[in-house]
Amino acid sequence: MPLSLAQLRRNYTLYGLRDDCSQDNPLVLFGQWLDQARKTEVPPAEANSMALATVDSHGHAHCRILLLKGFGADGFFFFGNYQSAKGQELADNPHAAMTFFWPGVERQVRIEGPVVKAAAELSDDYFDARPAASQLGSWASPQSQPLAHRNELEARLREVTERFAGRQPPRPDYWGGFCLQPRRIEFWQGRPDRLHDRLDYRQQGGEWQRTRLAP
Repeated sequence: MPLSLAQLRRNYTLYGLRDDCSQDNPLVLFGQWLDQARKTEVPPAEANSMALATVDSHGHAHCRILLLKGFGADGFFFFGNYQSAKGQELADNPHAAMTFFWPGVERQVRIEGPVVKAAAELSDDYFDARPAASQLGSWASPQSQPLAHRNELEARLREVTERFAGRQPPRPDYWGGFCLQPRRIEFWQGRPDRLHDRLDYRQQGGEWQRTRLAP
């Protein structure tokens, strides 16, 4: 193991997570943390970026970085191509995990639960609000499919640009939103000497139960 990596470490000292000051509702706490991250993370960092992990029909795990586009009582929303690799994986195994890491505030949040497709109306509204170039890109890209070369993708973009010239492209049937319905949310706050704070929220009988975990 390279010592140049093994010796890399940082002591976390900014905040703590006290049991008597923590929210009973993890969605409220997540909103507070996300708001603080938005104010403190320095570009090009994006506070709503997350790692999304899925498992395919063979039991193989896959992970990628996406952007969270909304959250609330219904769950955590992100968007993409239903025919992509992640779309197929979620169709085969509709459970996922997402992780947010905000180094500026020394925090991490892990969220796990089942995933369903978002309502068509919500997907339409979000697609209509996207920049025109992104709308065209959704039509042009056969996401996760092999391409012979970059020119093929650019040719597909020219074709859809001509097809929708002078009008707004509608949302493709194969593109839309996903909603992760949280069953577990864990908040991690970095603390000195690796004695981190971890608060684990799990849904039991429709209520959130909170447990402190050892670091």
